[in-house]
Amino acid sequence: MNESIVPLSEEVAEKEAERLIVAAYQPTSFRDDTPVPRYGTAPPVPQPGIPPMSHRTTEITRSVMYCSLATVPPGLIAVAVMVASEHANPTVIGMICAAPAAIAVPILAIARLLRRAGQSVPAEIHQHYTGTVYQDQRHTHSSTRGVWAKTNNQQ
Repeated sequence: MNESIVPLSEEVAEKEAERLIVAAYQPTSFRDDTPVPRYGTAPPVPQPGIPPMSHRTTEITRSVMYCSLATVPPGLIAVAVMVASEHANPTVIGMICAAPAAIAVPILAIARLLRRAGQSVPAEIHQHYTGTVYQDQRHTHSSTRGVWAKTNNQQ
């Protein structure tokens, strides 16, 4: 044993014990208020939930989920009514369940066709010039005919 340790008096020992007990029950926390950088060196990590997708794919996925959920209650009600009335025919139940998809597929196809048609139209280009504009348009036919054609528009 180390004989250089001096024992504490009863009063000092009680105060030290009380200080340690109070310190033990104090919550320990640290808040770092330094601003977080917008980007760092760590690679991006996929977050829990819907996997990373493009914006367009995310919109399509969500619309499919919401539209499919919207078709469940009418189908269940129709099936329940047929079962309750004892006229449940498997063919009719199959047609009721497939009807929303049979209606939605042509509508989605037409919407996609219209969207593609809108994208294929070239955008209007408005060019505004200041100062003198010189346009030289030459129409030559002799050198630009044939399988291999060479166009030389230099003066």
